[in-house]
Amino acid sequence: MERNLEEKNIYLGTQLKEQPLEYQHIFDHYRRLRDRLAPHVTNTSRYIHDAIEAGQKVLFEGAQGTMLDVDHGTYPFVTSSNTIAGAVCTGAGIAPQQLRNVIGISKAYTTRVGSGPFPTEEHGADGEKLRRDGGEFGTVTGRPRRCGWFDAVVVRTAARLSGLNAMALTKIDVLSGLPTLRVCTGYRYRGQEYDEVPAGAHILEQVTPIYEELPGWTEPLTAMRSLDALPRNARQYVERLEDLVNVPVKMISVGAGREETILIRPTFF
Repeated sequence: MERNLEEKNIYLGTQLKEQPLEYQHIFDHYRRLRDRLAPHVTNTSRYIHDAIEAGQKVLFEGAQGTMLDVDHGTYPFVTSSNTIAGAVCTGAGIAPQQLRNVIGISKAYTTRVGSGPFPTEEHGADGEKLRRDGGEFGTVTGRPRRCGWFDAVVVRTAARLSGLNAMALTKIDVLSGLPTLRVCTGYRYRGQEYDEVPAGAHILEQVTPIYEELPGWTEPLTAMRSLDALPRNARQYVERLEDLVNVPVKMISVGAGREETILIRPTFF
């Protein structure tokens, strides 16, 4: 750190006209943090393994969506790591057979940040409503997210890659007020139909989505706490997504609050 500061302080002083950073102050601060953290440092792979073998419940949470996976996503519009469920094994150091259940999280519509192919993107008023009512703006940058209809092709591909046992469907409340909902059931490109995402991003950029239309609903859903309480068309929408993806929906969020959740089946384990 001392050698690093020598280099950085030259840049701070000559280029940015800032005061140099003091080595001893930084060293003492992080030494105190080290003393607090040291008792918690362990062989995490063995720690998690022993917990699973002892029958404890261990929950792993992934980051980023399947289409951002560096190997299986829409390259080059991807992140720098693997985002599918199998990455848990290499990242956490557990064996594949120790994964009991895999729960996929999907919005009731589709969004994407930044560039990249987005077959179901909606550029009109419906897309703007999804963005506005769904609060679809970047957490850090505030950049508007691109919004579109639910893409069963993408979710079906994600279900296969990660071996989903169940789905959690979020933001279905955002769809309230739309008279007609569209769901992408497949792609068409040069006379060929695709039921999963094609391997080449250059093809995905040119596909034509195959849509199925479903009736919408007007009722707000935020106060509803059971599947039976949902409007008939909302229930049919959930059931149709289950059929298209071939994965049961076990949880539905109807609002941003922790309590604004419908558990269709009592447990994930």
